[in-house]
Amino acid sequence: MNNANGILLVIGAMAAFTLEDMFIKHLSVTVPTGQVMIVLGLFCALVFAAMAIVTRKPIFDSAAWQPLFVIRACTEAVGALSFVTALSLVDLSTVAAVFQAMPLVVTMGAALFLREQVGWRRWSAIGVGFIGVLMIIRPGLDGFRPEALFVVASVIAIAARDLITRRLDARVASAVVALQAYAAVAIAGGVLMLTSAQPLAPLQMGQIGPYFGAVGFGVLGYLGIVTAMRVGEASALTPFRYTRLLFSILAGMWMFGERPDLMTMIGASLIIGSGMYTFIRERRIARAIAPAVC
Repeated sequence: MNNANGILLVIGAMAAFTLEDMFIKHLSVTVPTGQVMIVLGLFCALVFAAMAIVTRKPIFDSAAWQPLFVIRACTEAVGALSFVTALSLVDLSTVAAVFQAMPLVVTMGAALFLREQVGWRRWSAIGVGFIGVLMIIRPGLDGFRPEALFVVASVIAIAARDLITRRLDARVASAVVALQAYAAVAIAGGVLMLTSAQPLAPLQMGQIGPYFGAVGFGVLGYLGIVTAMRVGEASALTPFRYTRLLFSILAGMWMFGERPDLMTMIGASLIIGSGMYTFIRERRIARAIAPAVC
């Protein structure tokens, strides 16, 4: 395992995802959310379809279209819809800060639905992380923005996606799973356009670059994460996912003039701190169990 290269790939992937978010937020000013999802979903699906074909992975194999795969694609669509909507309404740094709670929700979901053992220390860390989320969203206070709840919905949907992924047939290629996910995102965008009666926005020359940027950096980020997990140890790479928050704060300040306030920064620190503690605790438990299993 080459952890040094894996760490660099993870950091690069987080930077790529931040740039994707930045381009999506830029597009959302003049383009309906559903239209953005359709374009991103279709182009990214085509990229992964080409990858599956080139690597000779069967796209229409019956194993890849079992109910669990379809449900996973649906959670991806809900997560993308909520996330893109949040980007169009909320500061980029706020979206990124709340999204860092996703590993905590995955841990909680694994305990509640997969019956994984989670002790009181990790439950306490999850509670602290959620306090951080409340500090950022601030329900009932003057700074409360209901639009930030879209980020929470996205976190729940993506956490469900990750939990379902643990139960997928490992024989199905990652490119095929990604193809399904992005196809579902495009379909969800189309449904949103129809149900909200949003008219298609004509393509403008100034939008071509952001469209290509969103698609290109989205694909690069996905490939970077997949490659990193294959060349390095997950236990060494996971902490560097939090660099996405730093990149998002810098991008928000640079592109959109955002200035996260003190409560947002404290809340983000609580989320990251509790997430890191949960990760370290899980790693220690895994090390303690390994000798017993051997």
